Amino acid sequence: MAKLKTGLIQMSLKGTTDMTPDEIRERMLKAHAPLIDDAGQQGVQVLCFQEVFTQPYFCPSQDTKWYDAAEAIPDGPTTKLMQAYAKKYAMVIVVPIYEERMPGVYYNTAAVIDADGSYLGKYSKTHIPQVAGFWEKFFFKPGASDYPVFNTAYCKLGVYICYDRHFPEGWRALALNGAEYVVNPSATVAGLSQYLWELEQPASAVANGYFIGAINRVGWEAPWNIGEFYGNSYVVNPRGQIEAQASQDKDELLVHEIDLDMVREVRNLWQFFRDRRPDTYDPLIELN
Repeated sequence: MAKLKTGLIQMSLKGTTDMTPDEIRERMLKAHAPLIDDAGQQGVQVLCFQEVFTQPYFCPSQDTKWYDAAEAIPDGPTTKLMQAYAKKYAMVIVVPIYEERMPGVYYNTAAVIDADGSYLGKYSKTHIPQVAGFWEKFFFKPGASDYPVFNTAYCKLGVYICYDRHFPEGWRALALNGAEYVVNPSATVAGLSQYLWELEQPASAVANGYFIGAINRVGWEAPWNIGEFYGNSYVVNPRGQIEAQASQDKDELLVHEIDLDMVREVRNLWQFFRDRRPDTYDPLIELN
């Protein structure tokens, strides 16, 4: 059987938002270090962190201070550090950070590092919300990728970021591009959409016949306090069953082994790809 040991890390903010982005990054990386080591020692093969994992979720503000949180990919310090960890533990690492692509142009991006430490590429968040408490268009330019799937040492890996999960088209594109396991690093709070947390990703796993790792941060982040980040990171299988789940309110490494053979098994049973009718879907892509 094709076993894959997955790891998800959820984390509360270390430090306070009146610190500089560099100071916060240093604290967040220090807090993650023992969990990354733990993942490596447990034999995790694919590890993923939460959305913009080295910083607070700063989008309740519209403060240009946070532009200083952005860094280059792959030449910035966080990606370089994770390349060293990946090589040390022969572990694929998905690194969701705030990216500066050129001065004044910023993206919400995840770098993908292979098990030998090599940089495979990146995915930038495609769908960008702009509502009270989530002023993301102030900080992020929308990604314009073709929903890449990365041929890592252990699996065909896709990335979809937070708000993206509300849009089924990207989930389907990742499936059609060959994904077996998709990670969705997020920052989502209790309230309006919490009930969707355990609805959308399982439904998307069923519709597309792959595993999903959903990661959420934990705790309150002052001074914005838009709601409590409730953790509950989990791994869901192609049948829509949550196989493992983290706690609601603490820093945690969730380690879980999945059976990639289930992808073929479920797709052979539910012939959604055979029975698709893309020839009838043209109206779905018309601009209104």
